Amino acid sequence: MIVKDLLKLGKDQLATKNIAPVEAELLLAHALGVNRMELHSRVIELTDEQISETKEIYNQAIAERLTGKPTQYIVGSASFRYLEYEVGPGVLIPRPETESLVDEVLHQLNTFADPVSLVDLESGTGAIAISIASETAGKKVVHVVAVEKSDEALVWLQKNITKHDVNVRVVQGDAATALEGIKCDVVVANPPYLPDGAQIPQELNFEPAEALFGGPATGMSAPSIFIQAAVRLLKPGGLFAIEHNELQGALISKELSENFETIALHKDLTDRPRFTTARRKI
Repeated sequence: MIVKDLLKLGKDQLATKNIAPVEAELLLAHALGVNRMELHSRVIELTDEQISETKEIYNQAIAERLTGKPTQYIVGSASFRYLEYEVGPGVLIPRPETESLVDEVLHQLNTFADPVSLVDLESGTGAIAISIASETAGKKVVHVVAVEKSDEALVWLQKNITKHDVNVRVVQGDAATALEGIKCDVVVANPPYLPDGAQIPQELNFEPAEALFGGPATGMSAPSIFIQAAVRLLKPGGLFAIEHNELQGALISKELSENFETIALHKDLTDRPRFTTARRKI
């Protein structure tokens, strides 16, 4: 009964800030040291001491969430495709919307002969790079390089590579200059693309601004840098996949048109324009 009582209390408190009830479940599961499914699928018996400790952890977590702090930062992890990634201050939380980009890249990898060289620019937690390395293991030979410039994000990137025991090489550097002289088959990128000064949900204020905001007006300054990096890095016929917001599709396509062909706009899981793929002109 104590679990149901705590869950109701948490949901009621979060509802005052229009925060989804599922987040109360995630926070309580974290406090109990179980996963969300176990919260509903098994009887959890607690001693008086465990009840007291759980209440303290859970109440603190609810209080933090009410300040706007993302649930993923509070529990220290975020789900992306088939894996859990360690996250915290200093790194962008991976979003479900980006999973569609990974799907498309995995599909198009089949058009390349082994081995395939792939570079993930501004890798952050490594969600894209690690997903691709993990899901192609034993099926296709893919050499994955994750590029990240932020010291804080690099900590999380290395943690996640170690956690999932994947063969991903890390290079610290800026997208504009990293891997000079190197050519690869595939470049994937999730650059900062929100226009500077854009209205954002409260929880985004906790995430690194340099990973969110892409420049004034249209927010295209950063995406443009990533496009030029792809021009520099890709072999003729190489694949480029770049995430962007739902209003930037035409701008991305225009910038790609000089050096790329087969330019295609793709929608995410919410049916909104979310990323573009293209092939480096031969």
